[in-house]
Formats: sequence, C-alpha cells, structure tokens
Amino acid sequence: MDITIIYEDEYLLGVSKPNNVLVHHAHHSRNISNEDSLLQLIFKKTGLKVYPIHRLDRKTSGIILLAKQKEFVSSFQELFTTQKIQKIYYGVVRGFSPVEKKIDSPVKGRDAKVHKEALTHLKTLENIILEIPVNPYDTSRYSLVEMHPKTGRMHQLRVHTNKISHPLIGDTKYGDKNHDLMFEKKWGFKNLFLHAGKLIFNHPFISKEIILIAPFPKDWITLFENFSWKNPL
Repeated sequence: MDITIIYEDEYLLGVSKPNNVLVHHAHHSRNISNEDSLLQLIFKKTGLKVYPIHRLDRKTSGIILLAKQKEFVSSFQELFTTQKIQKIYYGVVRGFSPVEKKIDSPVKGRDAKVHKEALTHLKTLENIILEIPVNPYDTSRYSLVEMHPKTGRMHQLRVHTNKISHPLIGDTKYGDKNHDLMFEKKWGFKNLFLHAGKLIFNHPFISKEIILIAPFPKDWITLFENFSWKNPL
C-alpha cells in the first residue's frame, strides 16, 4: 500500500492516511497483527521513524501530522490543545442534515466511562434524494457535510453526527446498517465516508502559515460523480 506524502520539512511530515489503516499498533497487539501500521508503511517508503502528533481513527481517511523527532511533538501538539489549528473534515450522512449546526454534546473519553465536553461545527454543502428504497422508506436522502471539530475527542464526529440523527455512511458502530448495505450493494462502497480533508496552522518552528489538503479517496470521487456533487477540495 502506497502512502501519499502531502508535506515535508525538516520538522514535520504530513501524509494522507488511507481508510482502514491503524496509525500504530498497540503494544499488546504487535505480535498478533499481520498488517502494517501507518508508521511501518512510512518507514518502508522513506526510511523515516516518525512520531504521531494527533490521532486519526483506523476507519477515517485523510491528513495526519507526524514529527520527525520526538522532541518536536509537543510544540505541534500545543496547536491542537490551544485550538490554534483549523481542522476541516468531510462526511456523507444519512438524511438532509441542517444547513448549519453547532453540536456540543459530551463524548465518552478513551476509557469509555467519563464524558468530556466536545464541540463540532457542521455545515451542509450538498444533498440528494435517490429513488432507491431503504427500509422503511421508498426513497433515500443523503447530505455532504463539512465539519470543524473544536475539540479532539475519540470518535467525536462519528458520535456527533449520530446524536443529531444524521449518522455517517459506512460507520459500522454508530451508523445505519440499512443505508450502509445499500451503498455496498449499489456501488461497492464499504469504507467509512469520513475524510480529514484540510489542516491550516502556523508552523511553530518556521513561523509560516501552512495549508494542507488531502485529496479524497477513489470512493468519494465516484460518489461525487454519481450524485453530481461538487468536490469541495
């Protein structure tokens, strides 16, 4: 599997992570895993040992930042903790989502016990009605949304779209299996339609604004063509 490098300098590597790729293996699973992690794939491609600056779910595609040295990580992580980085995600959801919506529902933390405050700004870019029945309706509706997460909770965007009754297509945990099955049968789409499309930030080491864009995967391009939707990237 080839990894697309979007940006590189002496401090930072920005790559586009494919769907269904772990950033790194958990310590307890290293010996039983038969798949390469993103870090392993990057090492095979570049020979670089890099250090993740933030998280991206296995099922989510798009931009992830990695530091070239461990001591660089904290300076980049501060951009996230102080909300000085603009994160722009795109998703395909069930139904006609709101034109604009602020979602501030708490999300469970990584220990799945404590709820933490979470905030997402959502904007609808496109929608469509298909003459394809999905139980219990005779037609099916979908929307293309742009999301700006202001916090970085685990599965935040997946949980938040579910909370407003517009789950992401292809989300086996929080989504709608009837619609997911239709997408697979009709077009062969099996992946989660959640993509980290753009990051904008001031580089802490070179004092320059960086704008990174990760092109959509193949499934997205096919969907845009089938739905006559404009590619927002």
